[in-house]
Amino acid sequence: MKVLYDLDKYSPAKPAILTIGTFDGVHIGHQKILKSLVDEAQQQNCHSVVLTFFPHPRIVLQQDHSVRMIDTLDEKITSLEKLGIDILIVQKFTTAFSRIKAETFARDLLFKKINTKKMIIGYDHRFGKNREATVSDLIGYGQLYNFEVKVIPAQDIADVAVSSTKIRQALATGDMQTTNRYLGRHFILSGLVVRGQALGRTIAFPTANLQLQFPYKILPANGVYWVQSHWKGQQLHGMMNIGNRPTVDGKNATIEVHFFDFNQSLYDQKLVIQVLQKIRDEVRFDSLEALQAQLEKDKTKCLELHQQNTTNP
Repeated sequence: MKVLYDLDKYSPAKPAILTIGTFDGVHIGHQKILKSLVDEAQQQNCHSVVLTFFPHPRIVLQQDHSVRMIDTLDEKITSLEKLGIDILIVQKFTTAFSRIKAETFARDLLFKKINTKKMIIGYDHRFGKNREATVSDLIGYGQLYNFEVKVIPAQDIADVAVSSTKIRQALATGDMQTTNRYLGRHFILSGLVVRGQALGRTIAFPTANLQLQFPYKILPANGVYWVQSHWKGQQLHGMMNIGNRPTVDGKNATIEVHFFDFNQSLYDQKLVIQVLQKIRDEVRFDSLEALQAQLEKDKTKCLELHQQNTTNP
């Protein structure tokens, strides 16, 4: 998949079958639409093209920095590539871009720049300055500028909305089974391993402290999770704590991962953690000894789950 970060740099070698959207999570609702896009592009000897925007328009237009995304941009790119998309255009969303009038957008970007042959879009899609234009307007512009518009029906768009809502609700409670079912894959957290207080070493549970690269990434509920990761060709299994570490009077939220049977340094390395299942809530213990005893139980639980998953994949 070719990834471009500016529409101006796009020079089409083939006509495009195009869709536009945020596609946060690239979940099973999105996948249905995107697989249709890829199939149509292959049948018509066109490129399958996805146009998305970054940062999220609400951050730019409403200065809403509370927006939390299921995927980082890099995670989204990885998921789209796995679906066989030919070209992903990540357009920087700015106030100036938001002011492009609807017909200018259709003529100069969809028709001239992208060479759109067919556009696949939701029935409720709006575009142009102040989101002034509707799907009916887009169909009219398509007739004027020689591209077809295929409208995704309301039920399919509802499936997308339901999937996103259920994923967010599930993450809020740490329900990873529901989250992963709607994603069609494991939810991931990716970041850099940084130095912490090394308290885990004192109770035989050394942890990698994960610093997320982007603050807009949504997190599962605080608690202990069964996780896995890949590192230098190895599949690592372990457990992760998300929370404030109340037993040691922690002041800030942290993400700490302990891998089983692993003793190599991970400092300053990037890790991608697949979050498989929540084990328990985060609680305060009366002592480090009590915490250590609970961590042993958590480890046993995770190993049992791993064994069950290996036996019955």
